[in-house]
Amino acid sequence: MSLPDPHDHATRAASFSTGASSYAAVRPSYPDAAVDFLVPAGTRRVLDLAAGTGKLTASLVARDLDVVAVEPSAPMLAQLEAALPGVETHIATAEAIPLAEGTVDAVVVGQAWHWFDERAASAETARVLRQGGTLGIVWNDRDTSVDWVARFGEILHRGDRLEPGAEHVAPALGPEYGDLEVAEVRWTDEIATAALRPLAASRSYLLTLPEAEREALLAAVDELAATHPDLAGRNRVALPYVTHAYRARRR
Repeated sequence: MSLPDPHDHATRAASFSTGASSYAAVRPSYPDAAVDFLVPAGTRRVLDLAAGTGKLTASLVARDLDVVAVEPSAPMLAQLEAALPGVETHIATAEAIPLAEGTVDAVVVGQAWHWFDERAASAETARVLRQGGTLGIVWNDRDTSVDWVARFGEILHRGDRLEPGAEHVAPALGPEYGDLEVAEVRWTDEIATAALRPLAASRSYLLTLPEAEREALLAAVDELAATHPDLAGRNRVALPYVTHAYRARRR
């Protein structure tokens, strides 16, 4: 049996099914200011597209919004359904959304737009949005201006040919949308220092690596946690993020 190719885009996109429980346990949520930017005042029905385990979905539900979650991975969606049993869910992709035309006020995408066919996803999200509805896209990026965070990121991307640099680039939307608005939110997520290892292991690159290569990178994360002066001997650490949020209105 051939091993998965860690440098193949489709393989990486599908890898999260094998790490759904870890993803739910260790990945961060999103800051309130970013969520508020994604869902403008007057929004009622929201599609959380590629909703994963429900990190962003939970923030939408907390705002008393009518939320529908679409996610291609059954294991990821099972995590969401267990945590948020009242949310309408569908197993589907961004390129074939199982909703009727013009039925949502907003579409939000957390940490996933880079896995989509941008042109097809632009057209499909516009189809399900009401006139003047909003598409919001958000990424949590680690703040690499902090030394230990930069070193952590270097380990995570060591040998990675698919995403060797920045976590994301700004989305390129289709002609269905108007001008792109941008917001940046800086915040910290306080986590157990020991959680750095499973956080690293939840990334698509490590999920698809052969076991020996994955363990070598995770051992490097353990060494960083044990030796870096900002981490050594600490039970908990503040992991700084820069959240980049984008939104555009359907023409």
